[in-house]
Amino acid sequence: MIDKITQSLTDKIRKEMPDVDDERAEVINYGLQILLGEVPKTFIILGIAYLLGIFKLTLITFLIIMPYRTFSGGVHLKTHIGCIVTTCAFYCGTALLAKYIVLSNIAKYILIILLVIFGIIMIKLYAPADTEDVPILSKKIRKQKQILSYITFIIGLIIALFIKNNIISNIIIFGYLMQTCMITKLAYRLTNNKYGYEVYENTSEQMS
Repeated sequence: MIDKITQSLTDKIRKEMPDVDDERAEVINYGLQILLGEVPKTFIILGIAYLLGIFKLTLITFLIIMPYRTFSGGVHLKTHIGCIVTTCAFYCGTALLAKYIVLSNIAKYILIILLVIFGIIMIKLYAPADTEDVPILSKKIRKQKQILSYITFIIGLIIALFIKNNIISNIIIFGYLMQTCMITKLAYRLTNNKYGYEVYENTSEQMS
């Protein structure tokens, strides 16, 4: 439903602004997807977090992880209910882990080193991880998002390494780990997702 609404809005924008090319239209459509799909879902998740007594931590978790998630992409559930449940578990679960798990300095350093290696490899292989519904077909945009994925990922882990607040450090470590896992091929197979750019590239090749 949201896909049809955003595509309709994008088409109307292109009619009003003929200078909008396919690449810019793709960016506009992607932004509308986030606006119409993510914003209402965010309020629902924060409401659940409030009932669980972790509103502040969940909000902080959302603000910390969202830049990396925005650029790197990841799996999406096929239904809005499934998406809300999964996203709620992601953000609220990260907040709860950060609150109750205590890492020693040595454990934190080891986790960060391993996460850096794992994350850089996964970003190189899969980011930005798009979907069939919201494919990222422009090579320029894909490159930009991949570079921004690297930047936000590294900056976040540097902050986690030096910040004295253990909860914030844990949010970055656990949140970035889970987000990185969500862009992998294994995660896509488990959730019956396909990378959008691969689907459309294969379709184009078959038609040519």
